[in-house]
Amino acid sequence: MTIAATVHGGSWLLEDVPVGGVLTREALSDEHRLIRQTADEFVTNEVLPVLGRLEQKDWPLARQLVRRAGELGLLGTDVPEAWGGVGLDKMCSIVVGEAMGRSASFATTFGAQTGLVITPLQWFGTPDQKARYLARLVSGDAVGAYALSESGSGSDALGARARATREPDGSFTLSGEKMWITNGGFADIFIVFAKVDGEQFTAFIVERGFPGVSSGQEEHKMGLHGSSTTPLILQDVKVPGENVLGVVGSGHKVAFNVLNYGRFKLAAMCSGGARALVAEAASYASQRKQFGRAIGTFGAIKHKLAEMTIRQFAVESMLYRTAGLIDGALEGADRESGDGGPAMLAALEEFAIEASILKVAGSEMLDFTVDENVQIHGGNGFVRDYPAERHYRDARVNRIFEGTNEINRLLIPGMLVRRALKGTLPLIAAARKIQEEILTPALTELLPDTRLAAERRTVASMKKVALAVIGTALQTYGESLTEQQEVLTLSADIVIDVFAAESVLLRSLAGGQPLHDAVATVFVYDAANRVEIAARTAFAAMAEGDAVRTLLAALRRLLKTPAVNTVTSRRAIADAVLERRAYIF
Repeated sequence: MTIAATVHGGSWLLEDVPVGGVLTREALSDEHRLIRQTADEFVTNEVLPVLGRLEQKDWPLARQLVRRAGELGLLGTDVPEAWGGVGLDKMCSIVVGEAMGRSASFATTFGAQTGLVITPLQWFGTPDQKARYLARLVSGDAVGAYALSESGSGSDALGARARATREPDGSFTLSGEKMWITNGGFADIFIVFAKVDGEQFTAFIVERGFPGVSSGQEEHKMGLHGSSTTPLILQDVKVPGENVLGVVGSGHKVAFNVLNYGRFKLAAMCSGGARALVAEAASYASQRKQFGRAIGTFGAIKHKLAEMTIRQFAVESMLYRTAGLIDGALEGADRESGDGGPAMLAALEEFAIEASILKVAGSEMLDFTVDENVQIHGGNGFVRDYPAERHYRDARVNRIFEGTNEINRLLIPGMLVRRALKGTLPLIAAARKIQEEILTPALTELLPDTRLAAERRTVASMKKVALAVIGTALQTYGESLTEQQEVLTLSADIVIDVFAAESVLLRSLAGGQPLHDAVATVFVYDAANRVEIAARTAFAAMAEGDAVRTLLAALRRLLKTPAVNTVTSRRAIADAVLERRAYIF
């Protein structure tokens, strides 16, 4: 199934998306399923059994696993065959990422190799750079790392102090220290960012063998003990001029495009991890007895299992929808020769809003899931005898990885507004139309006799609320909107819930399972309530007196959420999860 290439990022907020207009997990091809099976078997048979050794810092073993992933074609699923890859679509990289998510530490090692090193070389590397480095990384013969962050510049990446000095022979001398480098303890090739002459932010390909390159001590982390994280120390490292990645001064293009893709792929790993956690929690709840009964028979535990499943279903629905949009935008790109980099960069820029939504929603869904898994395990979840404790620690960093969730929440409405002001997304006109609708006397609306009719109307109303909030913010603050982080964050939360609710609804309508409808009913109802609270808070922050009363009255008109019996729906979902002791979709 291919999604039309004419879809624009964020346009779903303004348009009615038809049923069948998005890619769903249920519509995967046989090729996708075969790749997923290969990745699942690799993780089950080769990674999970040696997790204890990885957590003891057995980095030669980590290298062996990277090489084995390369042998199976898992490092280069979306890399052209010309550079040693398999040349498949982005959906294949997502199903592989989901499989890797069942082992958080190795997923981090794998993600740095594929998303943070192979990806920028594929997009920005010269033919010579690809010949020297890319095939070795895709095969797993070399391990890569990405060196962007510094102790004084985390979210402010462009504030880096690492310096590159031009030399008369055309080379550069790099000095500085990078922090929190995944694979830092054993990587062979680093993508390093430094400022040329203290000003031009630039990416470089740096080999460990270059004199002056060294790694600091392993960080003592809360989680991900099975992945290497160290500082990278650069002491007058001479780097050949041909090792500039991209062009001098364009390092921000490399960094931000890689981060966009990293956010997208991080969501896949969060999704895969959550699927496994639902199974783990359901299995424990079926076996653990209290008061003479399995704890899974209690309503409070059923609520937890159902909510874990529903939230994962929502992220999964957004993930596959976005993968379909990206692959649709890449239709016709030259994948075989390796010249499809510009098309891929354009697609990622187009769907950067969706990537940020997925990063926030995926990492927070996984945090919720690991927390509930510990709670279901009770005291056993707090000790290392059970994996629930490790999952809990390992998940926390995802809200920091690839740009903090706070930064991404500011990016989501910020990108929407920028596109609106440029005229590439008719958001302002749509917001004005909503204002006119608010002032028009309401007519009695009858629900059509169609499947999930109430949910369809609610999602449409949520879109209107999102437009009303963003439109009001633009009118109220104008150019100073970027300084109103609280309002931007509330707007982001609304937009995230809208995209999630519509993705769940469209997937449910495309599927035929009764439990699809149950998930859609619960998620849409709960999302509408969250949207209402966020909108009320945002309006109260932007207006007062009669103005805020008018806005709140408009909110009541736009969003009429019916009372829904979500308890029955959640019990049905939980019963199915407990019966299979697995995530059911």
